Amino acid sequence: MHEPRDANGADGGIAIAGAGRMSRYVDFNVEDVTPLVVEADHPLKQRDFLSPYVWRQGGKFVMLVRSAPRTIAETGNTGTIHYGESDDGIRFRVYSDPVIAPDECELDLGGCEDPTVTQWNGEFIVFYTGVDRAHRSGQMLYARGPSLHQLTKCGVAYASSESEGNTKEATVERTADGRWRLFFEFARNDASLVGLALGADVDGPWTEQPAPFAPRPRGWDNWHLSTGPLLTSDESMPVMFYNGATRDARWRIGWIAFNRDYTEIVDRCVEPLVVPPPPQDRGDTDIAFAASCIAVDEETSHLYFSRADQLLLRAVIRRS
Repeated sequence: MHEPRDANGADGGIAIAGAGRMSRYVDFNVEDVTPLVVEADHPLKQRDFLSPYVWRQGGKFVMLVRSAPRTIAETGNTGTIHYGESDDGIRFRVYSDPVIAPDECELDLGGCEDPTVTQWNGEFIVFYTGVDRAHRSGQMLYARGPSLHQLTKCGVAYASSESEGNTKEATVERTADGRWRLFFEFARNDASLVGLALGADVDGPWTEQPAPFAPRPRGWDNWHLSTGPLLTSDESMPVMFYNGATRDARWRIGWIAFNRDYTEIVDRCVEPLVVPPPPQDRGDTDIAFAASCIAVDEETSHLYFSRADQLLLRAVIRRS
């Protein structure tokens, strides 16, 4: 999702692939990739940062981001969610006090991950993944409040089930008729997939819809899929920068275009838009994972993503 709204082989070691050159309706190219510079105090400066959800607010760039310990033994959990801000969208000051952190609630005692933010009726609503420490499984939770520093946890946003496990990675927008649309990742048969639900309000209740898209058997996204941010500068053809992978979890970033109501796929990239280079360290993961997008103008947008679950980057994307 792009910025919260009321009612409504380059730098960083990233290889830029030609995306969708056979497309009939729309195409995207990466013009620049810049690593984010994160300033933080101890202990955050010793941690990795993931899932940068960035938007514009009050003349600044603001961000919610997960800080992850290098080992679970450091904290006993997989991470906490922190607030950061920037004047230029590249250099961010991230503050040590978390805005969402594990507490006595069993739902997220094992960690808080994957923040997504929307703003509605004077409140911030933050969807996030809560990790159940006992079972090491995740579930989509949410918190809300008058500011990002005054959030109250509200429990389960979209529950896991026997057929849809490990629900997480929310992408949310308001529909033309005033309802809400929730995209989410879930697990089934050893694969991550993308689901869709409609709700009467920003916190539901939600009614499951047909899956918006599926893996392609011979594609780079032939096994795993995960939600990514929406670009809705052209409301007649919204685009999701989604995450896809092979069975061995080599994640890349691609795009898919829908009709206005997301009932039909209008176009889809042939090759991924962003590909990480081969890992230099044996411990590095082969992952590029999109988290948020800001529309700059009708042709240009800024895509924020993470590489190898460690490095945060911003790509300048040009629509053609």
